Amino acid sequence: MKLIIQPQGTLAIYEQIVNQLKNAIVTGELAAGEALPSIRGLAAELSVSVITTKRAYEELEKEGLIRSVAGKGFYVCEYNTDYLKEKQLIMLEKRLGELIAEAKQAGLTCADFAEMVQTLYEEN
Repeated sequence: MKLIIQPQGTLAIYEQIVNQLKNAIVTGELAAGEALPSIRGLAAELSVSVITTKRAYEELEKEGLIRSVAGKGFYVCEYNTDYLKEKQLIMLEKRLGELIAEAKQAGLTCADFAEMVQTLYEEN
């Protein structure tokens, strides 16, 4: 699995790591019981601070998506994919609501905003 960090992105680096690992779990790219890279190893691979990767792993552990095994590392937990997808949808709806409010403030119509979203979606 390859994580891609966008330093100029709107999300903090640890949030980018968390989101990409969540995605990998939901899609099955990371299976339950699978080992994750060490905190130091991931930090070196991504050229980010160890503190950043530690924070991302702590966040995922709080959410019950990964677990720490003393002396061995971090592993993907058994998970409920429906629950995880629902949480992702809720977060996406919240962020989309914020973007819609900004689009309205900028004077965009619903059609203009939808066209912009469609264009960007197709580019990605």
